[in-house]
Amino acid sequence: AGENLGEEPRMAAIATPFPTHTPTSEIDYPPPDGKPMGETDLHRSVMVVTIETLKMHFAGQQVYVSGNLLLYYRPGNKRRHVSPDVLVTRGLEPRDREGYLLWEEGRAPNVVIEVTSQSTRDEDLEDKLEIYRDEIQVAEYFLFDPRSEYLVPALQGYRLSRGRYEPIEPVGGRLASVELGLQLESDGSRLRFYDPAGQRWLPTPQEAHLEALAALERKEAALQQSEAVRRQAEAEVERLRQELASLRGQR
Repeated sequence: AGENLGEEPRMAAIATPFPTHTPTSEIDYPPPDGKPMGETDLHRSVMVVTIETLKMHFAGQQVYVSGNLLLYYRPGNKRRHVSPDVLVTRGLEPRDREGYLLWEEGRAPNVVIEVTSQSTRDEDLEDKLEIYRDEIQVAEYFLFDPRSEYLVPALQGYRLSRGRYEPIEPVGGRLASVELGLQLESDGSRLRFYDPAGQRWLPTPQEAHLEALAALERKEAALQQSEAVRRQAEAEVERLRQELASLRGQR
């Protein structure tokens, strides 16, 4: 499907009601399964940076950003779960969760991003894609290969349309996410987000920290400069007073 950068984000919804024959309280849905967050340090880093970057962007909004979290999609069956690397759900309270029970949250993630690798590529392109599309109905699904070894191109995206995932075509080298209101771009081993409304790249946590330090240094330099100007002005006033007093003494 073609891109429509002006389209308003929509809320992803659960397509069909879930059976209620097994009360949630009677089933022990376990917390995270103890599996590693990423196959390598690089994969883990991309996941963490992506989650924290999006958290900063949506801070103060009713948007839940998380990842490496067990998402259960069939009540009564604790084996029916997936663990998205990154998920974003609009309209959901951004609080800490031990797991994501789809029927209790009442809405599906709007966006899922998988940081794919050699060991997860087939699962990400087949099993998970089918679950996100058919079972959970995630509105947009992105895959990113930070090593550019297993996916061509390294960044791919799909948008749900009439029950099918249609490829998101790149525009200017970026994939537009209607749900996020952002554009995704592969920058070597980094996944970057561009905000077309603000005409800026979203800073990573490290970049935001450096920007804050630079702003503080500029403020301190400006204060020091103001102080120096003030002292110079006071010295000039004192010099003029002494000169005036000297002239009066000569009369």
